Amino acid sequence: MRRAIVVGGSLGGLFAACMLLRSGWDVVVIERAKVRLAGRGAGLGVHPPMLEGLLHAGAHVDVNVGVAIGGRAVLARDGSIAAEIAMPQFCTSWARLYTMLSNVFPEEHVCRGVALTGFEQDADGVTVRLSDGTSLRGDMMIGADGVHSTVRRQLLPEVELVYSGYVGWRGMVEEGSLSPATHAALFHRFAWGLIPGEHILGYPVPGAGDDLMPGQRRYMFVWYRPVEGEPALREMQTDATGRLYRDGIPPQAIRPEFVAGLRRDADALLCDAWAEVVRKADPLLFQPIGDLESPHMAFGRVALLGDAAHVARPHVARGAIKAGHDAMALTAALTDATVADGLLRYDAVRRPASLALVTESRRLGAYLERKGERTNDPVAFMRENGGVEPTMVDGGLFFRLLTEAGYGVDGR
Repeated sequence: MRRAIVVGGSLGGLFAACMLLRSGWDVVVIERAKVRLAGRGAGLGVHPPMLEGLLHAGAHVDVNVGVAIGGRAVLARDGSIAAEIAMPQFCTSWARLYTMLSNVFPEEHVCRGVALTGFEQDADGVTVRLSDGTSLRGDMMIGADGVHSTVRRQLLPEVELVYSGYVGWRGMVEEGSLSPATHAALFHRFAWGLIPGEHILGYPVPGAGDDLMPGQRRYMFVWYRPVEGEPALREMQTDATGRLYRDGIPPQAIRPEFVAGLRRDADALLCDAWAEVVRKADPLLFQPIGDLESPHMAFGRVALLGDAAHVARPHVARGAIKAGHDAMALTAALTDATVADGLLRYDAVRRPASLALVTESRRLGAYLERKGERTNDPVAFMRENGGVEPTMVDGGLFFRLLTEAGYGVDGR
């Protein structure tokens, strides 16, 4: 039996691990965190290609995949509906998908609390060295360890995330803490606020412990705002003691004046419902938005997958989908092929597709970095930013689940 060592136990790593295990591989996942990562992550839109990936991983997918909503709306500054479209879908969280995949992959195949320190490959396999002094041997290694991938940095030290010139402020609010007016305005839709030179969006997601009970869910938002790279971003990523967090500052280290400034701007620029969500979200955090492109995804017996290989900006809403489809292509390419040949096939399929996604996400975000204009048509804006793909790649499951949840394809 061939053995795959997967570095990284987040969504991409679990997609790959589940699919390879189902196809007959022995799989070991290396995860530096000591416990499961179920408390992490932001919100995600659910589309048929996402369900396709979950089904290929062997996950049980039903109406509890997320919160069902009927459509999208842009709220004007006075809180009125400036534009609205029917676009039924499910909205979920990173944590919910992580739970679904973790329920499939055997825990005894996960090495937790150890990090990759290095690796070597030869004609027969890959030797992986770990932080506890041990090593593992496999036929193949998959680097699925995210944007700051240790695997990629050993293979392609010159490839890093390129900052785009804007950040995404994120936060979640407990459903039960929202005022009735804000709940009515925002909670049951994918909502937007279009401000000159920036925008905010939000949607409902499962609550703590994947809770989907009314009153126990959460509302998640992202507010994209231009921030110059130097010195403004550097200042935002420096805590009160002067420590600079180049790879992203944790929310508890963000200086209070930046959080207070965001909330003041929310009161000044947004309608009352959006301002309330920003005011009540705790903690607030921000993510520098950027692109990452790897010139190769296959290196002999080593492959890069998901955000370790390519990072598209969030506007296409395809990050988790991309990881799932990377894993699908990888598993298919290795069927009846040597590792080296299979990984070359994988690279030939997924690298062009990933680059196209990065390019499209760059186009959608261009106005935020002042390199273009945002469309004046709010309906077009809502449709092209992470719009639902009306495909049947999941065998029609997406639309059947929407019907079960009370929404037809036209949003009724």
